[in-house]
Amino acid sequence: MNKPRDERQRLRETASFWRDTDLGDLEVLHASYLTHAFAPHRHASFALSVIDQGAGALWYRGATHLAPAGSQVWLNPDEIHTGQVAGTQGWVYRAIYPGTELVAELAATIAGRSWRAYFSPTPILFDQTLADLLRRLQTALAENRPLLERESWLLHTYAYLLTRHAERPLTIPPLRTEPRAIRVAREYLEAHFPQNISLTHLAGVTGLSPFHLARTFHQVMGLPPHAYLNQLRLEHAKRLLLAGHPIATVAYTVGFADQSHLTRQFKRVYGVTPGQVLPHRKNRQD
Repeated sequence: MNKPRDERQRLRETASFWRDTDLGDLEVLHASYLTHAFAPHRHASFALSVIDQGAGALWYRGATHLAPAGSQVWLNPDEIHTGQVAGTQGWVYRAIYPGTELVAELAATIAGRSWRAYFSPTPILFDQTLADLLRRLQTALAENRPLLERESWLLHTYAYLLTRHAERPLTIPPLRTEPRAIRVAREYLEAHFPQNISLTHLAGVTGLSPFHLARTFHQVMGLPPHAYLNQLRLEHAKRLLLAGHPIATVAYTVGFADQSHLTRQFKRVYGVTPGQVLPHRKNRQD
């Protein structure tokens, strides 16, 4: 019977808000509220959040809506609404606020033409696939992962939204194989892996749209472009570490933001940290 109170006691009322200038000034909020209640307000941008814990309630279009853990909240621009904690377990959520120009750009690259990207008037969604996509995107944003990865997750999240929850659902055309474009993309990534490559730039090199390149690259290579780039960086990092180079220098040389980013990715792929890699040692003969 005391579990809700215990969970509430472990929460702290905190919030972090920032802007990703690499992604069209995408605004991001991570919030944990115990008592906070928002006054009626509007956003000039779209708003999309995933509820991680507890529940929130919002007044929207003349009715009160409950957003429990696991649900998603979607609001179109210029819609007056409120928001507050509902229940006894607080309200923990992560939100993005993409501007109308950014959403129009995403919709155009996904559809291959101009597309109205407004979404259904129902503000609460219960879509596990969407929740998973949003959490992957939010993790990439919070950890400031490479631009190619952040851009890819944002694009795939909106592709899913447009096909499932738009006022006019989009039908994505069948995938075409593009062997020349994939070869060009691979060669470019292999030659420029330390750089902060964007999906938009890589697509321009190949002559494909960013969305089509991401889809066909994944189909042919078994990995999306950002994961392939990450693998290239880790392979080069391993060689440098085995040659005895300092970890911080290796991280910078191969293109990771800092040593912690290298350590996290290296452990995920190889099962050891960079500090556990022993430089080459010559065999000794007795």
